[in-house]
Amino acid sequence: MNTDVTAIAIGFLIATAMGLTGVGGGTLTTPMLLLVLRLKAAVAVGTALVFAATINLLTSPMYMLRRQVSFKTLGWMLLGGVPGVICGGLFLNSLNKHVDQHVLYVILGITIVSAAILNVYRLMRTGGAAGTGNRPRWLTPLMFPVGMEVGFSSAGAGALGSLSLLGLTSLTAAKVVGTDITFALTLTLIGGGIQVFAGNYNLNIYEHLLMGGVVGAFVGGTLAMKIPSRPLKWGLAVWLAGIGVNLVVRGLAT
Repeated sequence: MNTDVTAIAIGFLIATAMGLTGVGGGTLTTPMLLLVLRLKAAVAVGTALVFAATINLLTSPMYMLRRQVSFKTLGWMLLGGVPGVICGGLFLNSLNKHVDQHVLYVILGITIVSAAILNVYRLMRTGGAAGTGNRPRWLTPLMFPVGMEVGFSSAGAGALGSLSLLGLTSLTAAKVVGTDITFALTLTLIGGGIQVFAGNYNLNIYEHLLMGGVVGAFVGGTLAMKIPSRPLKWGLAVWLAGIGVNLVVRGLAT
């Protein structure tokens, strides 16, 4: 299949899955670009970050307009997340220059499996629940490793971010989602900018991902009103774990 057509199909499938399940675009996109389109690791991460930032840019204003973003809480998250995403992005650039690509496959695979496990844990512990804590300042140190994971692999902001908000704040379920999406938007913009500046992105693939993504976002949003999302979230988490293991095996096999 033509690479451009494949990229459109991937963008459509990822955006549809995001609309149906809310699972982050960065977590889904990087392994698809690695395994299907065979991009280099850093280029796959950079392209995935820019794509995820674009999708988040389209969705986060809706939560802001509905006043479903706690900007005070977001500030505590960004105090840790922004330095983390910068460190993660710079670490990826350093490894990309000094280690074999298959080593990056192994590291990225382990990171994606970890993100899948976090999504499973979130499914087991939450179900549209509101926050139950009142220690928002603890978000700052917790979001540093989350930022590093996003900067290094494009994955992880959604699962651990929402779990932390539920455990450390008293935000409503809608504000947990809105604040977490806005947090992810900021991290993917910064992380994507670092990789674009370093030349680790593929503009042609991004454009075709976006072509499919715009249609997929509409389809996913429409189907979300008719299809229960929870079984799909479980299936997606298991699938993510599987492709993460696939990346590890491919990296170790060489």
